[in-house]
Amino acid sequence: MSLPPDRIAAAFLAACRAELDAAKPGNVHRFAGGHGMHADTFEAAARATAPWIARHDLGVGARILGATRASWEAVGLNANLGIVLLCAPLAAAAGRPEAGGRDLREAVADVLARLDAQDAQDTFSAIALATPGGLGEAAEQDVRSPPTIGLVEAMRLAADRDLVARQYADGFREIFEIGLPALAAPDTAVQAPGTGPALAAYLAFASVFPDSHLQRKYGLEVAETVRRQMADLAGDLARTPDPDARLALALRLDAALKRDGRNPGTSADLTVASLFVQNLAEAQRE
Repeated sequence: MSLPPDRIAAAFLAACRAELDAAKPGNVHRFAGGHGMHADTFEAAARATAPWIARHDLGVGARILGATRASWEAVGLNANLGIVLLCAPLAAAAGRPEAGGRDLREAVADVLARLDAQDAQDTFSAIALATPGGLGEAAEQDVRSPPTIGLVEAMRLAADRDLVARQYADGFREIFEIGLPALAAPDTAVQAPGTGPALAAYLAFASVFPDSHLQRKYGLEVAETVRRQMADLAGDLARTPDPDARLALALRLDAALKRDGRNPGTSADLTVASLFVQNLAEAQRE
């Protein structure tokens, strides 16, 4: 069913908070800050962003631009551009009047197919404002210049090196086929502090894909090294039933990555999007 803005905003905030509750190695969370930031930074960015993500009267691009501006005004830095890029199409799909009775994945595909030139312009403006690496460094369709192609086509140009862009190109396949199953896996049912479903989803991404943010910042070799560390942690957690020991394992790798300034931010963004989809689906069933 179609969800009203307040339900979508609540689902978004819950996803952002659940991600912060997970002891995600290398990322900021409630157990430890890092990279000059704290959990409160991301909480404030999420609160500022939520109303824009949920607005039914705006297109996807306008939501992204409005949310990015609001986030900058709230915290003064790029705290959640990847989250905004991922969650705006999902929110639009959940809020469509024709969403009733339709699978959310199908609705997202329809939203992506209907993105227009204004969506591309607004999204390019948001990315340029946030000044991340990735799409803006492409030889074609630099975000500092007006786009000459559609948003999905522009994202396809970056899809081989950026997992956020790839979601636009492949209909959010990784969210629905990797993130959601990880959240629902039987061994994530026990809500242990810091090491529950959100961490499982994070590791599902971080242990399979070299993180896009790390690859942009440090290169593929470093990103691949961190991917292997995440895979080792996932295996160690699977063999460790004690909740305190599981948390200690996660925090040990967390401290090591932060000492080296390594922040697998894209994996965290994909985790929020997966949690958001789960929350939206649950709200639609109520």
